[in-house]
Amino acid sequence: MKSDPLVSVCIPTYRGAAFLGAAIDSVLRQSYPHFEVWVLDDNSPDDTAALVSRYADPRIHYLCNAQNLGPEGNWNRCLELAQGKYFKLLPHDDVLAADCLAEQVSVLEADPKGEIALVFGARDIIDPAGRVLMTRGLSRTKAGRIGGLGLIKRCIRAGTNLIGEPGNALFRRALVTRVGAYDASHPYLVDLDYWFRILLHGDAHYTATQTSSFRVCPGSWSVALGGKQYRDFKGFVDKFQADARFRLSRTDRAIGLARARLNTFGRALIYRYLFSGQ
Repeated sequence: MKSDPLVSVCIPTYRGAAFLGAAIDSVLRQSYPHFEVWVLDDNSPDDTAALVSRYADPRIHYLCNAQNLGPEGNWNRCLELAQGKYFKLLPHDDVLAADCLAEQVSVLEADPKGEIALVFGARDIIDPAGRVLMTRGLSRTKAGRIGGLGLIKRCIRAGTNLIGEPGNALFRRALVTRVGAYDASHPYLVDLDYWFRILLHGDAHYTATQTSSFRVCPGSWSVALGGKQYRDFKGFVDKFQADARFRLSRTDRAIGLARARLNTFGRALIYRYLFSGQ
């Protein structure tokens, strides 16, 4: 790779000491070395600070908020502090595949006109011990470029986030000034909300390779939100259908809401099975 742009990997964390080390280690193991890591501690009452202090790598920066900002506030602090050409948000309980940054940076660097707004891949769903429960990606889709509005419609009709969690995608930090801050009005879909707004400014590129691992555990934010997933999705769909720029029809909405209801029921059964003894 001729150029060697800086990538900002920001890890927002709260009470995350149990898994934070694995997240940091997965960044340090990247085959692409030119990155900075920001660990944004949202005033955790655990040993997060002590854990981070054990790392001597100068690419790691630690900041503890003076008061708890909540997930939305802490994620937006990440946007403010990042200095890289490219940006990735990595929740503290998730991990990156070793070639994630190398592959995603290469895609964006091969697009000097900036027509690709974000690049993403498939991801593993893992349990608290790191065991792979399943792999999720875009079914029947080859690696390559995908139209932004087409991908948005596909996510709506699937009733779920096909792009993946924050750590699964990389985007140009320059887009932040155009897209704005994270919006957790519909908390379960805060990441998909941001992906949609980014995709107004370009297409996506799907690598079809395993890029990240998303950990589900009893205390994770996504599991805690499970009971309100459908209500969140309905408000989310209504928000974007009302915006003519996204070109979503009533049919898209109806199909998406039906699928979302089934997805919510399915996730509840899965979480109940996985964590029934915890």
